[in-house]
Amino acid sequence: MPLKPTKHIWFNNELVPWEEAKIHVLSYGLHYGAAVFEGIRAYSTKNGTKIFRLEDHIKRLFNSAKIYRMNMPYDIEAIMQASRTTITSNNLNDGAYIRPIAFRGYNDLGLHPSLDDGIDVAIAAWEWGAYLGTDGQEKGVDVCVSSWNKIAPNTIPVMAKASGNYLSGTLVAIEAKENGYDEGICLDSKGMVSEGAGENIFMVKNNEIFTPLLAHQSLMVLRETLSLKLLRAKVLKLRREKLLERNFI
Repeated sequence: MPLKPTKHIWFNNELVPWEEAKIHVLSYGLHYGAAVFEGIRAYSTKNGTKIFRLEDHIKRLFNSAKIYRMNMPYDIEAIMQASRTTITSNNLNDGAYIRPIAFRGYNDLGLHPSLDDGIDVAIAAWEWGAYLGTDGQEKGVDVCVSSWNKIAPNTIPVMAKASGNYLSGTLVAIEAKENGYDEGICLDSKGMVSEGAGENIFMVKNNEIFTPLLAHQSLMVLRETLSLKLLRAKVLKLRREKLLERNFI
């Protein structure tokens, strides 16, 4: 889906025009995937635009940065406020997608970055509809089991929401599209169902909700934690289990 440009992007504590939010081609993060980010939704409500679980998302951003030894130049409250400012400065009153990202910038290259080098931070916001399209949201999508496995947790820290971690998801999505599907489902290195290229998986069967064990997932997204709360509130039985392909047939 093409991006819908807005007026401003928050970049290193300044609101800059969308088309001027640029980095050097030799930026460290561009070469090595050394960036952490979040994907946050804001929704239009009767009380104005509201950002969904902003504090939880920004706390996870900072935790991801800590895992990758990135010293954030701002505190959590500053990034939360910058996210709100980005929404209001762009007049996104009908809801939006917010993408805060922190990355190693133009300082040096090589696999031994100076931990004292500054970290660049940017926040963009724009209108972005349902991830797999409105039809997919309302009618469902066709999926396949990918030939690509999810990254094993003992290779890189998969619980960090880091840019480099999403290269595997890109391969999963491309493979699915090339074979006529809307999305791919990944197995982990042990052959257990893990997640989609960019989604968590839940299975409804015999009035029970099943989802993979955390050990078989790369990232427990915040949306899942809300889903768990909603399910429990309705007194539905929720089970975390090892799930195989055949369980979905």
